[in-house]
Amino acid sequence: MSLSGVQEAVPVESSKSAVSWGPILGGAFAAVGTTLILLLLGSGVGLTMVSPWSGESSSAAAVGVTAAIWLVVVQWLSSALGGYLTGRLRTKWTAAHTDEVFFRDTAHGFISWAVATVFVVGFLTSSLTSLAGAGASAAGAAATAAGAAGTAAASSSASATDLSTSYFTDALLRPERVSANASSDDGAASAEVSRILLNDAAKGEVPEGDKAYIASIVTARTGLTEADARARVDTILKQIDDAKVATQAAADKTRKAAATTALVGSISLLIGAFISSAAAAFGGRQRDEEEDILLTGRGPLV
Repeated sequence: MSLSGVQEAVPVESSKSAVSWGPILGGAFAAVGTTLILLLLGSGVGLTMVSPWSGESSSAAAVGVTAAIWLVVVQWLSSALGGYLTGRLRTKWTAAHTDEVFFRDTAHGFISWAVATVFVVGFLTSSLTSLAGAGASAAGAAATAAGAAGTAAASSSASATDLSTSYFTDALLRPERVSANASSDDGAASAEVSRILLNDAAKGEVPEGDKAYIASIVTARTGLTEADARARVDTILKQIDDAKVATQAAADKTRKAAATTALVGSISLLIGAFISSAAAAFGGRQRDEEEDILLTGRGPLV
């Protein structure tokens, strides 16, 4: 009672936490176990595998779409089960408004989904790391056999200045008559043509002087006429340009596919979080209704 004679409302705060970690962890572990079982089931029935034999499996694109759909279904089913168990296993909150109970159930379902997602992502990351390590070990022999080529490819970016210097040196020492040198030293002529092509590929264009010089070497090496040698050079240069365009198109396609996968994955995770929250609220409501039925069904105390 205050001095003015008006009663003051004192808020009553419970000493118990509103978060029940037991049901949350139980639902999360159930979701993780369900995810692993369904993933293994999908691999067993061939939803995520490609047969090495020709004609025995679908195309890589079809398998990729099927695997993506299956992963979404797995994520949604495991989220629903984990959220439902989280809401059903928690104890009844007394002296709590219905809206507050609904909020706590949905929050518990969301937290359970988050814990399960972290566990699954960690498991998949470790599995992919192990697979990558096994693949690297299996490819060790091939990498050793291709050591010289790998060393040259690794040092190509660092020696771009040396390549340009070699190109300009070759340009300075180009003979007036190519036939004698090209016929007498095939290795030097091939190396020089390779340096010209690499330097022009780095610049993105092939000057007319380089085309004429390469055509003269082709004439000396093959016995073709100058016109036929020039046509062969143009054909090869067009093939190089087509390969470059195809590589760029493949890289762009891969980038778009990665962006689409990330977008679909994020939307799927958001829907999974909603499903888990809704399932937890549904399970919690069923749990409270069952308890109310048991309490009202008892006879009077004697």
